[in-house]
Amino acid sequence: MAEETYLGAQHDLDRLVQTHLFILSPNNGGSTFLRRSIENCARVWSLPREGQHVFGFPGPSTQESRDALIWNSSADRRARFTHESAYDWEAARRAWYFQATASSAEADIFVTSSPPFLLNMAALQQSFRDARFLVMTRHPMAIAEGILRRPIERRLDPHENRLQVAAHHIGECLTRLRSNLEREDTATLQITYEDMCANPAETAQKIGNLVPGLDDLQFDRPIAVKGKYYEPVRNMNADAFARLGTQDKNTLRTFFEPYSDAIAFFGYDLEI
Repeated sequence: MAEETYLGAQHDLDRLVQTHLFILSPNNGGSTFLRRSIENCARVWSLPREGQHVFGFPGPSTQESRDALIWNSSADRRARFTHESAYDWEAARRAWYFQATASSAEADIFVTSSPPFLLNMAALQQSFRDARFLVMTRHPMAIAEGILRRPIERRLDPHENRLQVAAHHIGECLTRLRSNLEREDTATLQITYEDMCANPAETAQKIGNLVPGLDDLQFDRPIAVKGKYYEPVRNMNADAFARLGTQDKNTLRTFFEPYSDAIAFFGYDLEI
């Protein structure tokens, strides 16, 4: 028998939802798999896609944008996603609740993710009841490969170097995530993509400690990721590293140098 699906539009999520969990991670960092896994939990309301991409979201989106994949690479690009007037979080909540689904009519946890939201942690905390944050990082070289294998040249200004733009984007994301973690007024957990893959049960337990009610979280179930494949958690870093040429790795290391403190903070070694 197919599992019943409950629709947010038909339920009072203003009453039901007690905790909001926001996944903060750079794009290409594994957050889609993480979010999809959490969405399988019985007490979770979730969306069909990233929060920034659902119909009616009153804020900037990377979809079909020149900023896609590299929205944090420069002050000009970043400004589009940080200006307070660009968002209406109350309207966002209504749009999200209307389109959310759950496997239980009494689900009380709402989860979403959108990479640019790592720039909006303070606003999310102020705007949503019991906002909690799951910060996930991944090796910068693996993220860079995921960005660089896309045709980002069409999004760059004539003077921009694609490797430098990718490195600056990733470095700025890690810098912001570090500052997010240093906030003392938020309920936050930091995990890595690598730990999620190597220690899935331990990682699931840590997430359950951050958000009681996610005790049925598992990472060994096949998940539909970006509509392209189904599989349980698997570390794809080695594949990404292999696709980067030696010259590109060396060039990226140079462009990552201004962000060495943030990279070291998260425990990453660029000598791969």
